[in-house]
Amino acid sequence: MALVRTLIDRDQIHLEPALPPALRELYDGNLHYGGAPTERPFVLANFVSTLDGVVSYEISGQSGGSTISGSDTADRFIMGLLRASADAIIVGARTVEAASPESLWIPESTYPDAKDLYAEYRLSVLHKPEYPILVVVTASGRLELERAIYRTAGVRTVVITTSAGMGMLAKAGATELPSVQIHVLNAKSGVISPSEILRVLRMELGVRRLLHEGGPTLFAQFLAAEVVDELFLTLSPRIAGRSAGTIRPGLVQGIEFMPDGAPRFQLLGVKQRAEYLYLRYQRT
Repeated sequence: MALVRTLIDRDQIHLEPALPPALRELYDGNLHYGGAPTERPFVLANFVSTLDGVVSYEISGQSGGSTISGSDTADRFIMGLLRASADAIIVGARTVEAASPESLWIPESTYPDAKDLYAEYRLSVLHKPEYPILVVVTASGRLELERAIYRTAGVRTVVITTSAGMGMLAKAGATELPSVQIHVLNAKSGVISPSEILRVLRMELGVRRLLHEGGPTLFAQFLAAEVVDELFLTLSPRIAGRSAGTIRPGLVQGIEFMPDGAPRFQLLGVKQRAEYLYLRYQRT
């Protein structure tokens, strides 16, 4: 039985099925992606937003996307499906901090009912390792290393940082953690170049498909670098509001685009469940 209903589908319907039958039924359709460029991974992003464009309430303990979505079942299933499709998932350090210390960025952590289906898809269809690599970006190197993502066997975490951040991480003992790998990159004005991050992921780690899960500041940097290929956006039937003294970030934070240079996307698909919409866009 489908979790969502397909309203618009401009996927590459002439291609052979990409999903196993059970996942195809739950998703009410197929899921194809474009090929990876030779110099970087294919980048898809996944966010959930309120009707008024808020992606986080910025309230301690309630800053994650599940608060925005109300832990919507279909949103969590699609998130797991996208994770199962990816070689690696990239997040900023603040996105990690907003999650539970026990959180693992693995497919079944969002929708446990499909654990076996996700595993079949990754192992038998895509021929990928059991779990995607988790990539954490931190210029400062200030990470809570007691979190599960840095200490769980079988979960590989790559930290992208600066030379100053490396000093902080080494002092905290990150270099002693067996499942953690650290890459040091240059940063201009405290920002690590998305293009350089993608080069390292593609050339040194073999990542061909990368899932971007935020936050809004890191996503804005990737948009500005013109390296986002697709966007999956769940539209939650809620309104968060903003006041003059409240910072509630939207999808893009810290960078503004002028009208003639603003990134443009074309609609690939729309799915629906109750009052929720699940949108898929492709960068034009």
